[in-house]
Amino acid sequence: MKKALVLIAILALAACKSPEARYPVTQKSGSHISESIVKNQELLEKEIAQIEAVINKDSTSEYQSSQDGFWYTYNQKSKDSANLVKPEFGDVVEFDYSIKTLDGQVIYAEGEKATRTYAIDQEKLFSGLRQGLKLMKEGETVTFLFPSYKAYGYYGDKNKIGTNWPLKTKVTLIKIIEKEKIQNQQ
Repeated sequence: MKKALVLIAILALAACKSPEARYPVTQKSGSHISESIVKNQELLEKEIAQIEAVINKDSTSEYQSSQDGFWYTYNQKSKDSANLVKPEFGDVVEFDYSIKTLDGQVIYAEGEKATRTYAIDQEKLFSGLRQGLKLMKEGETVTFLFPSYKAYGYYGDKNKIGTNWPLKTKVTLIKIIEKEKIQNQQ
C-alpha cells in the first residue's frame, strides 16, 4: 500500500512538469517578405507612371498631389467664400461618385451607384476616397487618381474592380452635416 502511494505521488509530481516548447522542423528566412516588398514597389512605380501619363495627357486640368499618396483636380470648385467647411471626423456627408480605369473605361457610371451617405472615418470606405472627401467642400466635384493601394488593392471590390487596379474616381460632395448639428438633433 505504501509503495502504491509513493508511486502515485511520483507520478503526480511528474505530471506537474511544465510543457516543453517544440521547435519547428524548418525555419523560414523571410525571403518571401523581401520578394513581396520588391514586387509591391515595382507595382507602385508602374502605377505612378500610368497616373503621370494620364496627368500629362490631360492639359485642361491642373492636378495636385495629396500628402496621402493620390492626385486630384477640381472639376467644380466652390466659389462661396462663406462655405469654408470641410468634413471632419464624425460629420455625415452625402456624395455621388463614378469610377473608371485610368484609361477611361467605365466601371461604375455616374448614377449607377446610389447617392451615398457616409459618416467620416466611422464607416467602411476605401482609403483614398475616405481621405479625398476630407479635401472637399459642399457642392464641389473632384476627380481623383488613386494607385491601387489607395483604392481596392489586391482584393478588388469582388464585383467589377479587379486585383491591383489604379482608379479614376469622380466625386460630387452634395451635403455636409456637421457632427454638432447631428448631436443637437438627438
